[in-house]
Amino acid sequence: MSPGVSDPESKAELLERLRAAFTDLVPHNRAIGMELVDFDRAEGIAIMSLPYRPELIGNPDTGVIHGGAITTLLDATAGASVFTKMWSTAAVATLDLRIDYLKPATPGQAVLAKGVCYKLTRNVAFVRALAYHEATGEADPVASATATFILGSRGSFANMEKK
Repeated sequence: MSPGVSDPESKAELLERLRAAFTDLVPHNRAIGMELVDFDRAEGIAIMSLPYRPELIGNPDTGVIHGGAITTLLDATAGASVFTKMWSTAAVATLDLRIDYLKPATPGQAVLAKGVCYKLTRNVAFVRALAYHEATGEADPVASATATFILGSRGSFANMEKK
C-alpha cells in the first residue's frame, strides 16, 4: 500500500510536509495566503485554498478577488498536482497556462482550486484545473485552466523525506 493514498495517519503527515513545501519554499504562495488542503497521489490530484483577503481585491467597488490571484492559485495547484503525481523532488516549471475566467469570484468567500495531472511523459506533464467556491463546488467554477509543465532533471523542489 502506498503511503498517503489510503492510510489516514500517513496521509496527514505527508500533507503537512507538502503544505510546508508549498508555503515555505514558495514565498509568493505564503504572501497571498495559499494553502494545500488535500491531495491524492494515485490520481495526481492537488487541492489548494486561497482565503478571501482585502489585499487581494482587484476592484474595490465590487470586492472581487483580482484575476492575478486566481491565476496564481490555478498555476500553483496545477504544479502541485504534477508534484503529487510524480512524487519526486524534481523541480517542475510551467510551460503553458491557459485560463478561462467563467465568472467573478464571490466577495467574502475563499476560492479553492483542484488540479489533476492526467498525463505524465518523460519530459512534460499535462494538467486540468478548476477554481471554485466550496458552496457551489466544481459544478459552478470561477475559472478553468489547462497547463503543461516541463519536468526538471536537475535541482529539486523539496525534500519530502520524513524528519
